[in-house]
Amino acid sequence: MPRSYPPEFRRRVLDLVASGRKVAEVAQLLGVSDQTIYNWRRRHLIDTGQIPGTTSSDQAEPAAARKRIAELETEPAIHRRAAELLGEATRPKGGTKPSA
Repeated sequence: MPRSYPPEFRRRVLDLVASGRKVAEVAQLLGVSDQTIYNWRRRHLIDTGQIPGTTSSDQAEPAAARKRIAELETEPAIHRRAAELLGEATRPKGGTKPSA
């Protein structure tokens, strides 16, 4: 799983690069890979409309929807399994008694 950096840290890194420092220099200084900084810069340029692309906010909504769909799809399986377990625990051992 990729390491997550706080938004404030990312902003400061991009400010250092924007002030004229080289990406490799900033990356080595802060212990972040060059490619990570390039990715952050590209994402920033897209989010601010300087280059074309799908913004972070536009990507967040479908991602949240996919997550919710996955949760809803697993719910019936959980309920089914719970019903199976509860059904096994409540069945009488000799079967059911005939009704009188």
